[in-house]
Amino acid sequence: MAKNSPHSQQILRRRTTIPLIFLFLILFFLFYSYCSSLLPLSHKSDQNPHLISVPLNNRALPATRNFTFTIKVLAFDRIESLRRCLWSILRADYGGDRVNLHVFVDHFKLSTPGSDPEWLDRKLQEARRILKFVDEFNWPHGEKILHYRTANAGLQAQWLEAWWPCSDDDFAFVVEDDLELSPLYYKFLKLIIRDYYYDSSNFSSSIFGASLQRPRFVPGKHGNKLQLENGTQLFVYQLVGTWGQLLFPRPWKEFRLWYDERKSKGIPPVLEGMVTNGWYKKMGEKIWTPWFIKFIHSRGYFNIYTHFGDERALSVSHRDTGVNYAKTAGPDSILLDQNYFDLNHWKNPPVKSLKWYDFCFGEVRRGRIVKTLDQLGFILNSVHKQGTVILVSLFNTPQDIARNLICHFQRLNISNYLLLGANSALLVDLARTGHAVVDSGRLLADLKARNQDWKTAEFSLKSQVLQKSLESGFDTWLLDGGIALPLVDFSVGSTVDFLALPGAELFYGRGSAGSAKAWSDVIKAVVDSSESGSFVSAAAAALEARGFGKMLTVESPEFALTKLDEVSGKNSSSLVKEGKKLIYWVAGTSLDDVLRSLVNLGAWLLDGDSSCAAVYCHRS
Repeated sequence: MAKNSPHSQQILRRRTTIPLIFLFLILFFLFYSYCSSLLPLSHKSDQNPHLISVPLNNRALPATRNFTFTIKVLAFDRIESLRRCLWSILRADYGGDRVNLHVFVDHFKLSTPGSDPEWLDRKLQEARRILKFVDEFNWPHGEKILHYRTANAGLQAQWLEAWWPCSDDDFAFVVEDDLELSPLYYKFLKLIIRDYYYDSSNFSSSIFGASLQRPRFVPGKHGNKLQLENGTQLFVYQLVGTWGQLLFPRPWKEFRLWYDERKSKGIPPVLEGMVTNGWYKKMGEKIWTPWFIKFIHSRGYFNIYTHFGDERALSVSHRDTGVNYAKTAGPDSILLDQNYFDLNHWKNPPVKSLKWYDFCFGEVRRGRIVKTLDQLGFILNSVHKQGTVILVSLFNTPQDIARNLICHFQRLNISNYLLLGANSALLVDLARTGHAVVDSGRLLADLKARNQDWKTAEFSLKSQVLQKSLESGFDTWLLDGGIALPLVDFSVGSTVDFLALPGAELFYGRGSAGSAKAWSDVIKAVVDSSESGSFVSAAAAALEARGFGKMLTVESPEFALTKLDEVSGKNSSSLVKEGKKLIYWVAGTSLDDVLRSLVNLGAWLLDGDSSCAAVYCHRS
């Protein structure tokens, strides 16, 4: 064949074109990879800033280059404890993952001039033995760092200064030196991170981490016993664990900034009603848990716990002599291993199916939000107590006034309430922490779409919710949280069909077919009167106009209440002794005047974080 024949030229073109195509594809791939590297290391989905938008495989974490897991070991002067702890960490199964080990060795307290020199030499030798052991400890799984302090920091600083997250994909597992870990601990925590942090269907911003210790302690005074249903292996509990605690990055950063502000301003972590208050009074800044517990309470955060039964756990504390124990108490649990627990067949349940518990170990029923009127019946059935429901109107109610009212409900062990209001953000946050709410913003918008103004829509919503509760057979109160505050668990005799106290904006309807029918007959008149006064005034006028009997009014002696400006010089306890059930103030009273009066009465229960200043436990 001729060298320059048409056929040979065609073959030559093919030979040169194919490599060019491959070269183009290689260059395109390199360019794409380079552009991808310019994106944030943790590209988050729009649904939640914590979530990485990549597919999840069966057992692995999402493919993010920024994921880091660091074990933070806090040590002092217990070399045998530290040796046992580090060897248990080394024996764990890391599946080839890179895991960092940071060991923080606190310095002994320097002796005062004139102290026994033999004691000082002994302390120096102990410190050097610990440093030598950690230096020679072989850690093949990742970075090993030894941090030896120049002065005694104490347990609080050891915890708080051990970690500042580098990113939202940076996790810390904090271990005190008298702990021993199961070989399964890392694989288990990896599944927790995968399923409850990176999986959008299971992520909850209320969860700050996971504890591997066996749950044993209820910190709320007079709380329930820590009892779980058979078969419960995973649950959510408000208490932080100190014997093997996994920490999520964002809540820890939030806590550190919160702590820094309050510590700098001299605000102590006092939370009345908690056993940990006594710890803080006795030990002060030697411990850190009262600070974190106070933070958790103010934010409504929770922790994942395990429950394997037979006193077994993935992390065991040997409770060696130290800050927390004057003498060694021995292991608190039995270490879980492969012979007892097959992690290969473990499947984390959906977060929605987990049980949630507060500091009193009372169940927290989250997510009860009425989004359509058709859902009302289900929510009302979940809140009623002995056939009674309290509807709480939070329209035009300042947020702190609303939260103070809820603190009084908790103090009085009142749980049968349903919250209505225009502040959707507040209501959603309250639902997150266990309160039943009506998504009034959505329903009001639906009602306003029927050519109603906002006040008419508000009257219409209150009327319909009240109607549904009466039809369900529940004795129903309507309380305006912006101008009224209960002092006791109020009630009224069943012989009363309706009660209207317009001054206090309090209304009651008996749960009967007759009351439900009477109310349905006056709804239109009540809604049409929305421009002429308050809801309770309109309801009273409409019922009286139709000759409906058995209705109490503000003059009735059956319901004792008092006006806020009439109780100067008294306190809330003296009002209760006088039989007062409610204090109220005139709508439009300045917020400063209300706050001042409630503080003077001892009826202001919020702290500087706008959370209840105390935990109130009532045994179930």
